[in-house]
Amino acid sequence: MDLKNSTVLITGGTSGIGLELVRQLTEQGATVIVTGRKLDALDETKKQFPDVHTFQSDVSNLKDIEQLYKDVTQQFPKLNIIINNAGLMRLIDLQDSSLSLDNINQEIATNLTGTVQMVHQFLPHLVKQKSAAIVNVSSGIAFMSYSVAPIYSATKAGVRAYTQALRLQLEDTNVKVFEMIPPGVNTNLQNDWAITPNPSMMMSVEQMVSVAIKGLQNDKKELKPFAINLIKIASRVAPGLLLNFGHSEFRKFKAQKN
Repeated sequence: MDLKNSTVLITGGTSGIGLELVRQLTEQGATVIVTGRKLDALDETKKQFPDVHTFQSDVSNLKDIEQLYKDVTQQFPKLNIIINNAGLMRLIDLQDSSLSLDNINQEIATNLTGTVQMVHQFLPHLVKQKSAAIVNVSSGIAFMSYSVAPIYSATKAGVRAYTQALRLQLEDTNVKVFEMIPPGVNTNLQNDWAITPNPSMMMSVEQMVSVAIKGLQNDKKELKPFAINLIKIASRVAPGLLLNFGHSEFRKFKAQKN
């Protein structure tokens, strides 16, 4: 992909991987459009990167996506890349009956439904471009159920399956489909966690996005660091060991709650 001459829309672009994508794509010379739910976070992003364009929008809200499509395609008819990065990750005990149905659905609505809705809304515009791309952000957790974050695990496995199907359906179009697959990355996703991840097992956000940018430039379908290859192999060779390793985090979480 030619990023310098691209117009890129990034959902959830005010923090973490999204904000770092803003920084590195801006450095590449791309025209960058950022969306997010919080106006103050969008304003702060605009202060850091004056040349970016911001729109308040929630990917879990149908009306927000419809309005975003109208506004962005009218103001930026050359839009040719969307990056579905908006995400929510929570540590959840599935036996916690205090969680409402609406609460338990939040991650699905943002991570999975939001991605599907954004693609469906913007695809008619993207197929008209000479060169276009869709980037869906999944996770290394798509290869292993992380019991302490069960809803997140399900949504990222869903994003991966959807992205693969989407790529096949668009194989005869000019829209390239990429999957960004981060391992554990130091971002604000962990800010409210009751247990702290092991820093030695986390990748820096700068490194992850740098891998993704290089992958996009070289048209690699999967934008992933080497660690993801190891996780993929482990999920096939020793799936039980991988599951139990991840489940140790839930045991810590449960013990801390009790």
